Amino acid sequence: MNYTFHWLPAFRALPDMLWGALVTLEIAVLSMVLGVLFATLLAVGASSKYRVFRAAAVSWVELARNTPALFQIYMAYFGLGSLGIHLDSFVALLAGITFNNAGYLAETFRGGLRAVPQTQLRAARSLGMGQIQAFRLVMMPQMFRIVFYPMTNQMVWAILMTSLGVIVGLNNDLTGVTQEYNVRSFRTFEYFALAAVIYYLLAKLVTGSARLLAWRLFRY
Repeated sequence: MNYTFHWLPAFRALPDMLWGALVTLEIAVLSMVLGVLFATLLAVGASSKYRVFRAAAVSWVELARNTPALFQIYMAYFGLGSLGIHLDSFVALLAGITFNNAGYLAETFRGGLRAVPQTQLRAARSLGMGQIQAFRLVMMPQMFRIVFYPMTNQMVWAILMTSLGVIVGLNNDLTGVTQEYNVRSFRTFEYFALAAVIYYLLAKLVTGSARLLAWRLFRY
């Protein structure tokens, strides 16, 4: 083994890589916000008495959970492009990760809703609340408390999934910036080792922030 490590060029690229990490975090946060919104609708749809809503929700969940995330991003970028719907790399990656997040979170939310006693809903209705109001003010807060930590895990997964953006031409996230520097110098180990450390720190930042937030919100 006669490889000579050169870490100084990698450290010089650190400011650009940190800017890329901000783009990575932006995509992950947006995909989680949209994923939570869609997952809530899917969880409700999967429990609906209307067959068409159940079928649509189950189809989304089955596709999201049983096909690779890479394929989902490919379909958003290349698949829709072949149909005349052209998304840029950022939007295609965001759409693919959101689709995946929503599918996984929908099952988590459905389990969370089942864990909330139905007597809570009946009690709220007996106080004069409407169905939607009772669901929003009584059921949802209790469900989110139950699924908080699984949502944290999904957020970490969303951060890691952003690295797939390089396959659809995204070059300003952490992996894209790292790859740009790598092709100029071919110092693969140094650049990607540094990127791996940044991904690790982002994941730890999310889990640490989630613990602090849980301590603040769920003390009682």
